[in-house]
Order: sequence, then structure tokens, then C-alpha cells
Amino acid sequence: MSDDFRSGYISIVGRPNVGKSTLLNHILQQKLCITSRKPQTTRHNIIGIKTIDNTQFVYVDTPGLHKGGKKAMNRYLNRAASSAMMDVNAIVFVIEALNWTDEDQQVLEKIKDAKVPVILAVNKIDQLDDKGSLLPFLAELGKKMAFDDIVPLSALKGKNLEPLEQSVRKLLPVCEPFYPEDQITDRSERFLASEIIREKLMRRLGQELPYGISVEIESFVEEGSMYRIHAVIWVERKGQKIIVIGKGGSMLKSIGKDARVDMEKLFDTKIFLELWVKVKEGWSDDERALRSLGYTDV
Repeated sequence: MSDDFRSGYISIVGRPNVGKSTLLNHILQQKLCITSRKPQTTRHNIIGIKTIDNTQFVYVDTPGLHKGGKKAMNRYLNRAASSAMMDVNAIVFVIEALNWTDEDQQVLEKIKDAKVPVILAVNKIDQLDDKGSLLPFLAELGKKMAFDDIVPLSALKGKNLEPLEQSVRKLLPVCEPFYPEDQITDRSERFLASEIIREKLMRRLGQELPYGISVEIESFVEEGSMYRIHAVIWVERKGQKIIVIGKGGSMLKSIGKDARVDMEKLFDTKIFLELWVKVKEGWSDDERALRSLGYTDV
């Protein structure tokens, strides 16, 4: 190990839907975090570990900090994101190019309270029609806070990620790695399986039913060269159950097929997946129900 080996925790924060999970997946060059076009897809703080010759980056992907939303779930998501700014070596604050909102300002105020070095990642530059408008925007951003660096990038296209990581590395202390070099997360396969199922639900169900859904793995058993997984999809109303199952079970079958394909890729083994849909009324606004469904990060 080199004398200049650096290791540290980096929290990736921002409002919903700015591309935090996509950014981490592309940094790791592996799909760890689920993604969809819908806000609040990420519900948990998820650690993604990248170890190279002289550095171990321990990134923490977080739920989007947001205004509004009075339910227990909304409060949980904001608590989870806020807690991830404490006890880290650096923060990567992700925003959208040319789009500064009240929610971005809210995130910035929380970041200032954290008193941690901050790199501003200006994402989605690939979507800009007028590239000339980016420089004045970056100049305005520089007035909002003394950022350690401002890096324009495209997480989706993997553009400019190396300069971002070089800037992050400078903020990490010289120290031993925290994790084995081949480890990419601290999350269990059971947790990752539930997240994959939830991603397929988010993507398949359009705007009909994005947030009143949770997934619980009831059984995760290794049988020879395959995993047998039984999962329950929890919804809040009977009408939602009908939507998730679909006509003749078609929607549930499609969700199960999509999830199984991704699990087999991630776990590198054959998967037998069974899904049930059950109703737990008002679970997203019930602190006890949230805890029973695994929302216990904070």
C-alpha cells in the first residue's frame, strides 16, 4: 500500500431527481443503486465502495432532500439524507445545469450547517442546447458558497467523472482502507433484491402508483446453484393491489421477469422469484409500519 493511500466517506446529496444514484452507478461502473425518472426513488442511504491503487472512496447515496410532503415517509427521507452529511470527509452536492430551485437552496443551507468540504457537481450538461449559457451559470453558483470545486458533468454519459474523483481524492485523509478492496457495498443481497423489485415497480407503473409501495423479502434461500426468493409487495389500498397485479396477473408477471433478469446479473446465479401483493393501509404515514418494513437507517 502506498504512503499516500487515502480513504474516506463522501456523501452524495441533492434534491430529488438530479441524478445522484446514476452518478454513483457510473462512478462504480456497476449498477448498485436503483434509478427511475420519478422523484424519491432512492429511500435509503446506500454505501458504494470504489477502491483503486491509492484510494478507497466510500460514497453514500442519499434520498433527495425535498420540501412538502407531510407523511412519515417524507420525514424519514429527509432525516436519512440530512444524517448522511454528518461524519463524512466530503460532500458532493449534485444539481441540474441551468436549473437552481428553492429545494436546491434548502439543500445548500443544510450543507452549510454540516461544515464539511463541498464539491458542486453540475449534472446533465449533455442536455444543454446552449453550452455558452453554462459559464455564467457556474459563475453565479460560485457566489453562493466557497465550494472546494465546481465540476460540470454528465452522470448518464459518464462525462467528466474523472475530474470529479480527482477533486474528491484531495479532500480525503491519508489512512488505511475501511473495507476489503473487492467489496462494493455494505448492503446485503437480500436488501439489493428488494430494491431491484421496487425499481421495476417504479418503472412499470408510470404515474399510477409510485410512492404507496414497499417491498419486503420474506425468504431468501440459497439452494445449490440458485437463490429462491419470496417477496411481498405492500400497497396501501385494495385498488392499488389490482393495478400492481394487472389483468390476469400480467403486470406482476412482467415486474417479476424484469427483476429476475437484473438479479441474475447482479448475483451471478439463477434466481427463482415469487411475488405476492398485500395491503397494509396507510403504511407510508405510520412510523411503526415504516420501521417494520425496514426504514430504520436513522
